[in-house]
Amino acid sequence: MTEDMQLAGYSARTQEAYVGAVRQLFAHFNCNPSQLTEEQLRQYFLYLANERKVSRPTATIALCGIKFFYERTLQRDWTALGLIRPRPEKKLPVVLSREEVHRILEQVHTPVYSVCLKTIYSCGLRLLEGAQLQVPDINSGRMVLHIHGKGGKDRYAPLPDRTLELLRELWKTHRSKPWVLPATTRGLKPGAPIHPLTDSSLQKAFKRPLERAGISKRAHIHSLRHSYATHLLEMGVNLRIIQESLGHRSARTTQIYTHLTKEARDAVIHPLNELMKDL
Repeated sequence: MTEDMQLAGYSARTQEAYVGAVRQLFAHFNCNPSQLTEEQLRQYFLYLANERKVSRPTATIALCGIKFFYERTLQRDWTALGLIRPRPEKKLPVVLSREEVHRILEQVHTPVYSVCLKTIYSCGLRLLEGAQLQVPDINSGRMVLHIHGKGGKDRYAPLPDRTLELLRELWKTHRSKPWVLPATTRGLKPGAPIHPLTDSSLQKAFKRPLERAGISKRAHIHSLRHSYATHLLEMGVNLRIIQESLGHRSARTTQIYTHLTKEARDAVIHPLNELMKDL
């Protein structure tokens, strides 16, 4: 299965997620692939939906991974796989105010995490896009970052002067090519491989300051990207420019932020206050 995904051009993260989904399926029934029936497959997805109540993204990964395994690797054409659809969800992104972003980032004291999170916010990056930033990706002449986005989709993100300054200051403290934001190099032997910051370490580096800042919103690192888009819209930046900076294929994806701006909220608050005046 892994080789089939490699030939199909799937990323390492997608391969890991799909293999994990298939492994969970067989662990649930405690059997090997040749023993599993189509009815058992149907029951498994009912179990995910009704008992485990997994989120739509989790259900989608499970479906895509299992479907790839049976249709591409085992070449079985099962009707059930064409009928299963994860339940639809419509969730609004968590957006932090500018003041909340400042409060959180002020609580991040480890330099590499501080610079990484500030870069993610100021350039509208996804977590791994920030963590895996490499030296050649920084174009100080044009003031852009060359971002290698998910699905192999590259884009250029505008680079603020202050962010470039922070990246340069951090680089001078380690010079660990090719990573601009490397994991700790302390205790490593000379010549040992240096790795970028990990997903889990960055999540922890964000969660603790969030709690210390006293912010109760269910925010996570991706909320910095949502906040970036919303704040730029509030400052009058064209939606099309924001779409390109974020790497959204469709403008409809970016338009969700128009409902989250302060102007959108203020437009309805005054009429609502009028409605409630005499109640």
